[in-house]
Amino acid sequence: MKKLTYQIEPTLNQRATLGLIVLSEDETIELEMRQLIPETDVAIHVSRVRSGENLTSETILEMKGELAAAASLLPKSARFDCVAYACTSGTSVIGADIVHRLVAENCDATHVTDPLSALIAYCQHAKAKRLGFLSPYRADVSTTLRQRLSEANIETPSFAYFGEDHEATVVRINASSIISGAREIARSGPIDAVFLSCTNLRTSTLIASLSNELSVPVLSSNSVLAWHMRHLSKLNSDIF
Repeated sequence: MKKLTYQIEPTLNQRATLGLIVLSEDETIELEMRQLIPETDVAIHVSRVRSGENLTSETILEMKGELAAAASLLPKSARFDCVAYACTSGTSVIGADIVHRLVAENCDATHVTDPLSALIAYCQHAKAKRLGFLSPYRADVSTTLRQRLSEANIETPSFAYFGEDHEATVVRINASSIISGAREIARSGPIDAVFLSCTNLRTSTLIASLSNELSVPVLSSNSVLAWHMRHLSKLNSDIF
């Protein structure tokens, strides 16, 4: 048996290094983020945070205690341009400032974001003040999220929900149901954009055609998160 020598080379020449902290029950976001950030010279490292099979205010708050550990499991040697906590309603309950602090304290990240902060940033960028809001969850789970948007001067006058709180079912809500829901809220009044909430809802293949049909931008938790991560990392963010 022969011991071999080897050489060390610098980190691969990457335009950006991104991190995602994904809910343990999420089956969607990793695929959709690679569709929204397809560049082969952009690294995406993923960690998971323990989350309940049912998304309730109680299980969301439990994630707060797990978030620091999840962030610490991202590669220690990596210097991240941006790390995202990938839970829209979770951010609204825990608080974006707390989320960002817990992540930043436990990994080397220049920027930290989340779907709620990303949505607000995009609405400010696009001057969108009235959103049609579609949620897969019960109405009460989205109440805090809508309040956070109101605090940012973003109204949600048209709201509809599927009333599902089991994550394994949310990810399997089919395209026709999502399309019908988006059409319903678009008919309910003048809005600047439609927002499809939840990183586990499969929406990436629907956004372009729905935007054309409804004549307003159609946004999702994953699309605004990708947009904001690209923007903060100085990548081309013109994805809508």
